[in-house]
Amino acid sequence: MSENPHVLLDPRFNALIFPHTRLEKLWTGARWTEGPAYFAAGRYLIFSDIPNDRLLRFDECDNSVSVFRTPCFNENGHTVDRQGRLLSCEHRGRAVSRTEFDGSRTVLASHHRGRRLNSPNDVVVKSDGSIWFTDPSYGIDSEYEGDRLPQEQDGCYVYRIDPAGGEPVAVITDMNKPNGLAFSPDETLLYVADSGTTHDPSFKSVIRAFRVGADGRSVSEGRVLATCGHGLFDGFRVDTAGHIWTSTGAGVECYHPDGTLLGHIPVPEIVGNVTFGGVKRNRLFICGQTSLYSLFLNTQGPKYC
Repeated sequence: MSENPHVLLDPRFNALIFPHTRLEKLWTGARWTEGPAYFAAGRYLIFSDIPNDRLLRFDECDNSVSVFRTPCFNENGHTVDRQGRLLSCEHRGRAVSRTEFDGSRTVLASHHRGRRLNSPNDVVVKSDGSIWFTDPSYGIDSEYEGDRLPQEQDGCYVYRIDPAGGEPVAVITDMNKPNGLAFSPDETLLYVADSGTTHDPSFKSVIRAFRVGADGRSVSEGRVLATCGHGLFDGFRVDTAGHIWTSTGAGVECYHPDGTLLGHIPVPEIVGNVTFGGVKRNRLFICGQTSLYSLFLNTQGPKYC
């Protein structure tokens, strides 16, 4: 158990943490963990080990970790849809897929305007059943997390899949490397991380806030909410009060909806993603580079994340 303290940067952070709790290291042995998704009915967490092409399963009842499936198309981000099914972003498959209740795989999106997607990275489901995902190029940049292949799309976009299905529609086209994404609790805002510093050192990684249109299908006003001071923003989650809990190169940072950095949870590895889980949805699961961590908080995550 780590003795790393919480770093308080704003008094409002006090209401979200317990001073006596400490970061727990649950498991280690991966090359790069990502994509945590919690299944409340089974009390287990699914997360990726992308370079090893496997999904892992942490059982909250006995703290065991086992292989959920391998190979897995070098899957990255995941979420749980409103019916309790696993949605996956596949680097090597260059697709967004769904695991059905019988274990079969359904491809939901693989092409845009007749050309293959880059390598879907992270995914979220809106209350209307639409699926929104990011599509940077990380899975086709090298052989480490997918297959090195030419990029067929003109850029790296954020897409929306209609509940009725069909080809995904590009809703955000002005980002460098769109990465993690999440809606505000009332779904009036879509937050998207841009990790473009991986390809352009002069670019500072940011989280942008986009206003969701009245039609629920479009966005506008992509203002910068936060700029990363440690490495880059990757995956993140928003709690029920609207606070953003995001991965960085030095741990997890918490931002108020007004953009103020409230506090920092040091983690002894680069953090790739986080999600909420546990019986009361107040346990933050943290994917470090090689390890899985958790921390109990005085806040809750949404029912679906």
